[in-house]
Amino acid sequence: MTTGHSAPSPMKPRIAATMGKAKILMEAMPFIRAFHGSIVVIKYGGSAMVDEGLRHSFAGDVTLLSLVGIRPVVVHGGGPQISDAMRRLGLEPKFVNGLRVSDDETIKIVQTVLAGEVNPDIVRLLIGHDARAAGITGIDGRLFTAEPKDPALGYVGKVAEVDPEIILGMFEHGLVPIIAPLARGRDNRVYNLNADTAAGKLATALGAKKLVYLTDVEGIYRDLNDPTSLIQRMTLSELRDLLATGTINAGMLPKLESCVTALESGVARAHILDGQIQHSLLLEIFTPEGIGTMIYQDGAEI
Repeated sequence: MTTGHSAPSPMKPRIAATMGKAKILMEAMPFIRAFHGSIVVIKYGGSAMVDEGLRHSFAGDVTLLSLVGIRPVVVHGGGPQISDAMRRLGLEPKFVNGLRVSDDETIKIVQTVLAGEVNPDIVRLLIGHDARAAGITGIDGRLFTAEPKDPALGYVGKVAEVDPEIILGMFEHGLVPIIAPLARGRDNRVYNLNADTAAGKLATALGAKKLVYLTDVEGIYRDLNDPTSLIQRMTLSELRDLLATGTINAGMLPKLESCVTALESGVARAHILDGQIQHSLLLEIFTPEGIGTMIYQDGAEI
């Protein structure tokens, strides 16, 4: 007598796994629809730039964003690579309040490394994942115009003007812009920019919907000594209050200050993500739970 139950099939686990993948895609669909056509500015740095697995994960994420109709823009750092190049030439890097002192010799190295090595390497990486990526510096098209930040720092600039026309033109041709944080000064010299600040200024100028920082920490903590105090979501006012406490790590400060400025200028959301987690970009943008810290406008629906 039969029981009415079929014999176990080796196909069933595979079907279940495939259905699970389909469910993930369906969960992502509202987010894909909501952000279609939107600009997302991503600051790329930290471990995600040097670990091969993380590099390819990042490149795949950016490619997928562009394929589903989102317009990613990548602003990259390169501090460790610059320091390595300086030491190879017998120069010891000098910093003041976390900013690299950039004299005539140093700024030449900075320009060579960022524009000649790091930027084309990222472009090559993304093209290898079938993204239509193209690299520029902030000098090109007068994207960034700088003025000296502090005479003691030499050719370290602060962003005085942003002209996003070159980026908008790249979008029209279906390109993913990869930007080295260099700028032309009003004195026609080359200046080194803080990439975190440059990304925030660019997000504002482009009217980006999202500003994303890939870091080496999980997100923003209420207590730096308590790993369980990660803040998953916070308003702009809450971030201002946290900054006022003076407890923020110095390395995180430019990112968070740029988040404040960008949101005050109309950027809808800012995100602090752990770039050491594979596909952190996709998990943050396309899942309701997210993976890092999201900062949003006071009173906004989330």
